[in-house]
Amino acid sequence: MQCPLLYRFRVIDKLPEKPSAAATRGTLVHAVLERLFDHPAQERTAPRAKALVPGQWDRLLEAKPELSQLFPEGDEGAGLARWLTEAEALVERWFTLEDPTRLEPVEREFFVETELDSGLRLRGIIDRVDVAPSGEVRIVDYKTGKAPRPEYAEGALFQMKFYALVVWRLKQVVPRRLQLVYLGSGDVLTYDPVVADLERVERKLLALWEAIREATESGEWRPRPTKLCGWCDHQSVCPEFGGTPPVYPLTISSGPRAEVPSSRAQDRADS
Repeated sequence: MQCPLLYRFRVIDKLPEKPSAAATRGTLVHAVLERLFDHPAQERTAPRAKALVPGQWDRLLEAKPELSQLFPEGDEGAGLARWLTEAEALVERWFTLEDPTRLEPVEREFFVETELDSGLRLRGIIDRVDVAPSGEVRIVDYKTGKAPRPEYAEGALFQMKFYALVVWRLKQVVPRRLQLVYLGSGDVLTYDPVVADLERVERKLLALWEAIREATESGEWRPRPTKLCGWCDHQSVCPEFGGTPPVYPLTISSGPRAEVPSSRAQDRADS
């Protein structure tokens, strides 16, 4: 949806991308909020959550040592210290938006996967799933950035409607509420979906997948310039910046039965 050529670079060419301080901070904050629910309700306090930040950072660094490159070595750790303080501030702000002592999530970092009647397989990871005593389901996603302006809210909700569609197809339950918690600005965006919403999302996903199939067969992955291009790691091989994409690794066919990669429609765009 953002850029067909970027999809090709990531999914087909699998070009490497540099780690991002902002994205890594998001991963860290998500890990802290997930682990906080390991503690009894009365211990889910802001000081306790902030105290989890250093340990979760050590875990991330152990899993991905290359993340140490995010911070200069010559500043005696000042850059890392500022970054960790920013992460702690985001964690602390969450307590002004939700009360974890009153929440008992049934799922955290919940992997969901289902296959539509068309054969298209969908999968994703939901930050949190709450279930009320009445059985109503709420899907919650944390964002460490700022809430979008109202005219862009629909784009932000697409991810949540995607999750709702997967849960609906998997559990035969339409989530009662979709909730985006923006820690960067202290906003909470909610939406209550209905079946018609999810059916529209399914049709859109099928159309997207068909576009992917056609581009895979033809080899035509066109760039879609936006303001986000300034943050793209692949400018050197993008025609919009005078670059040349690498040789297409798949066989191009004009026939209707060309081979396509086994990629799946999925979400991971917490940027």
